[in-house]
Formats: sequence, C-alpha cells, structure tokens
Amino acid sequence: MAKKILLLTFLFSITFGFSQEKSIDKLVASPNPFTNSTTIYFNAKNDQTVFLTVRNVLGKTIYSKELKVVKGRNSFPFQRNDLKSGMYIYAIQSNNEIISKRFVIR
Repeated sequence: MAKKILLLTFLFSITFGFSQEKSIDKLVASPNPFTNSTTIYFNAKNDQTVFLTVRNVLGKTIYSKELKVVKGRNSFPFQRNDLKSGMYIYAIQSNNEIISKRFVIR
C-alpha cells in the first residue's frame, strides 16, 4: 500500500512539473558566432519583465540587463564592446524559469 501511495505521489509530481506552461521559449542569438554584434531573439507568452545575463565560461556575470518584454517575438541587440573572443553563456530569466544558450565571439 505504501509503495502505491509513493508511486502515485511521484507520478502526480512529475505530471504537475511537466504540465506547467513555459513563459519564455525559442531563445536564439543570430548571427552566432559574431564579431561585433548579435541579436538575441526569444518568444514570451505574456507581457513581463525578464533579465538578460551574459556569463563567461567561468560563470562570472559580465553583463546583466532588465528587459520589459511583450507577448510574442522579442529581440535585443547585443554589442561586443570590450569582450574578448571566446564562448559565452547568455540567459533569459523570468519569474519561474531560466533558459540559456551559448554564443561565440570571434
């Protein structure tokens, strides 16, 4: 009986966890790799405030910006400025999720 209860609890928690709708998706930077600038695109399911962060491969945050986004497709231009060539991790964080990808600066 205890095993059945544990199994049902486990299945319920998995179903609930996967059924939550994402508020942001389809994150991409284009062009990637880039030399001077790229544009970061993503979709938002509603108007909201998100945070864009860029980290180096050691995990140090080198750029952070709060963005007001609208429902649908959003874009944000990103300038290299004084960043060295290499790989970086960019992320969009909403109230309940974070999605991240990599880009390369030539």
